[in-house]
Amino acid sequence: MGLIQWGPFEELSILRKDMDNLRNRCFNDVFFPSVDSQKWLPAVDISETKDSLLVKAELPGMDAKDISVSISGNLLTIKGEKKNEEKDKDESHYCVEWYSRNYRPCQRVVQLPTDVQGKRVKASFDMGILKITLPKVGEAKKKEIEIEVE
Repeated sequence: MGLIQWGPFEELSILRKDMDNLRNRCFNDVFFPSVDSQKWLPAVDISETKDSLLVKAELPGMDAKDISVSISGNLLTIKGEKKNEEKDKDESHYCVEWYSRNYRPCQRVVQLPTDVQGKRVKASFDMGILKITLPKVGEAKKKEIEIEVE
């Protein structure tokens, strides 16, 4: 019987793979995006007023023409792609952090908490912030119920 050399970093690598497999079985990339994912998830804020929902998504460095918004049932989908900048042929680079600058597609699917009027949805884009206003349907608007005292 021979001795087997123990490698502590090999054990950590196996543990990480096991944890990634467990996470992938329990959740998908919508909740916990993997580091090597081909898409990135823009940050999203969702707020509610009496008459509508407001969704704000951060899409830095994008143009409005590179963004699409669609709604299907109670799912709002935001897609976009930040284009890589044209490089000057005479320019030499010391460092290009393309991965952290997100030169790849993004997609975010948001489940809306209430029904909205799809035909009246409005979107605007300014300084890297996409604002989507989703008017609620009549039945979905909040109604305060007065409590009667007997």
